[in-house]
Amino acid sequence: MDDVIKILVIDDDDSGREALSMLLRSVGYEVTSAATGEIALDLIDHEQFQVIVSDLFLPDKSGLDILQEVQKISPATEVIVVTGHASAQTAVRAMKEGAFDYITKPIDFDELKIVVSKALEKQKLLSENIYLRRQLQGRFEFNNIIGSSPAMTLVFERMTRIVKTDSTVLISGESGTGKELVARALHYNGVRKERPFIAVNCSAIPELLLESELFGHVRGAFTGAIKDKPGKFEAANHGTIFLDEIGTLPLHLQAKLLRVLQEHEVERVGSNKPVKLHVRVISATNSDLEEMVKRGVFREDLYYRLNVIPLHLPPLRERQQDIMYLTAFFLEKQCRLMGRQPCTISKQALEALERYSWPGNVRELENLIERMIALTDANVITLDDVPVKILGEQLDGETFCVKMQSGGIDLVATISEIEHSLIFQALEAAGGIKARAAALLGINRTTLVEKIRRLKIEE
Repeated sequence: MDDVIKILVIDDDDSGREALSMLLRSVGYEVTSAATGEIALDLIDHEQFQVIVSDLFLPDKSGLDILQEVQKISPATEVIVVTGHASAQTAVRAMKEGAFDYITKPIDFDELKIVVSKALEKQKLLSENIYLRRQLQGRFEFNNIIGSSPAMTLVFERMTRIVKTDSTVLISGESGTGKELVARALHYNGVRKERPFIAVNCSAIPELLLESELFGHVRGAFTGAIKDKPGKFEAANHGTIFLDEIGTLPLHLQAKLLRVLQEHEVERVGSNKPVKLHVRVISATNSDLEEMVKRGVFREDLYYRLNVIPLHLPPLRERQQDIMYLTAFFLEKQCRLMGRQPCTISKQALEALERYSWPGNVRELENLIERMIALTDANVITLDDVPVKILGEQLDGETFCVKMQSGGIDLVATISEIEHSLIFQALEAAGGIKARAAALLGINRTTLVEKIRRLKIEE
């Protein structure tokens, strides 16, 4: 982005257009103005603007017409629509069609400055996200694993050290942190990359079938065994076997797995003839195996065999600075898969994602991005697209427990105090944008403005 920020103001009201242009110039922007949609589109054809502030109602074209044309001519330009009519429906439609935000007349210049600033920040954020994601991928050569937080830097450093070895690895971490992704990265960047990678989810296979699945069986070993069948270990010979949810492995199979690791051979169910193997074993768990050893439900000798090189993946709540990079990556990925134009996310929506606790970790974030893109036709994910569940968690940070005192209570003052706190939280969550804060609180913007004035809330 150039050092000079160019803004186009479109309004058929001469005095309003000039006043707005003058105010924007006063804070350092280079401003061009147009009185009609046709003049504006001609300017957009010949000049690049970072932001366009357009009246929603023009004599020859509507602000929605301008928005649609801008998306064709200059998709990187952010459009802010202005309306003198309290038409929430039209404003929401503009947002869904790709407008960055909307403001109502009479224009609150301080609010406009905030909205313009955030539009510019969003443009910068997108370009930085794409650049940093590519830098991370180039540096570590582990595609699809994104992060620059200290916790992920340690993970990358350890992966870089062990990727060329043949050592047994135990990956620990909560569900959704990307354990299989890391296992695949270790395999496909290692010396066995041309050989098979076989993944087995130990918790997804019924116990009665698990032994046969892992180690194979011979004809007649049990009812239904009509022919010899090699197991997953044999299928992974000379490659890598990934044993996910290893903590769910029954004790009697733990003993057989230990023998496989010690002897580098496997015996099929119903046979005593060993089959020699040369397999790298990577296992993963979301359980505390050390605690399971203490409780006697996991073999200590097997634990030490699997835990030659431990690798712990931190939960997303402990690496929240990576959410920006992950979001940019998933936006690009999902738009590509859906055949969509590249999508971006507003700063307010991104901040909402960064404040969420993510119990489902990276998998939950990826699923959310896919859902939000699928449910909107706009090319910008806004706060309106973020599920209530995520926004609701951020307004639950303070619980009000009011008890009646023996001497009574000042009900009006108490309610005002609660209103004050919730409005302040909503404004903070919405990045200072009153329309967004009002949506979070379930009231209209004019009601919120009146409450802010009455409660004397500092913005």
